[in-house]
Order: sequence, then structure tokens, then C-alpha cells
Amino acid sequence: MKYMMFVCTDTEPETDESIVPDIFTWVAENDASGRRVAGNQLVSPSSATTVRVRGGEVLLSDGPFAETKEVIVGFDILECADLDEAIAVAAAHPMAYNGRLELRPYHG
Repeated sequence: MKYMMFVCTDTEPETDESIVPDIFTWVAENDASGRRVAGNQLVSPSSATTVRVRGGEVLLSDGPFAETKEVIVGFDILECADLDEAIAVAAAHPMAYNGRLELRPYHG
């Protein structure tokens, strides 16, 4: 089953950096196992463009749709047997300590 994992910042990061896993190790292990299908960091939310169509007109806004302290900074697409495996993969990600990870299964 495929999951989109949104990698987000958080206002309450882990204070003990010594327990935070290494991102390069996490990527290498999950790429090698086939659990990480794709992923990347995103540039600053200030570079975002929000697109809407209303009344046949394309409306553009600079920046993210929502103004919040927490922002999406990256994503990973995971291929896992089930939600339990996806949770285990997410829990081993460094941003589980310094941010938050949102898992969403693919529809259908």
C-alpha cells in the first residue's frame, strides 16, 4: 500500500538532539528496502503559489494557502505492507523528533 508522508515543522521539537536519527541513514535504509519510493525537500513556503479557479478565472496567490507556524518542508512516498509498517518507518524519521509527519494512504 502506498502512503504519502508529509514532512512538517513543529513548534515543539525534541530538545535532546543526541537521540535524533540521521536523515541520510534513514533515506539509505528505506531506499534500499524499497519502502521509500520517492521523496524530496521543498523550498521555503514563501516561494509557494496557490492556484484557484473561480468563475472561469485563474486566481493566483503568493505564498501558502494557510498561514501557520507549522509548514510542509518535504514529502516521501512510502510503499508499506500496512499502516503499522508506515508508522514504524515514520517514527524512525528524524522529523518525528523535530517536527511531525502526516501519513495518508493513496485513494483506491
